[in-house]
Amino acid sequence: MTHRTVSGTRPGLPDDALAGVAAPSPDCPVEITLAALRGRWTTLVVCELLRRDTAAYGELASALPQLSDKTLTERLTQLVAAGAVHRTRTPGWPTTVTYTLTPRGRALGPVLQALWDWGELPAQPSAP
Repeated sequence: MTHRTVSGTRPGLPDDALAGVAAPSPDCPVEITLAALRGRWTTLVVCELLRRDTAAYGELASALPQLSDKTLTERLTQLVAAGAVHRTRTPGWPTTVTYTLTPRGRALGPVLQALWDWGELPAQPSAP
């Protein structure tokens, strides 16, 4: 992004020709990011994986005890499909499944921090 005094764009808007679209597009980087983080608990699963290099399914389940197994499985599957998490299944008995953030998944750390920071800002009443 260029500085607001250099470009004719408003501050905070990307310097991208596609940023002026009037409707959401599945190719939009913001929509892709929001789709990867959609659903309750997804951000907490990512945060837990950011704390560890690798986590077994049971470790994630223990770290997030209020999260049901069904939802944890759905969120991990969603994150794997988004390319944010790598799933490794080790054969044997018992089978071990571990999850690791990919570089794309690690890049979500600053995104989550920005969301946190924005959420801490006091809400301003809108003008009528």
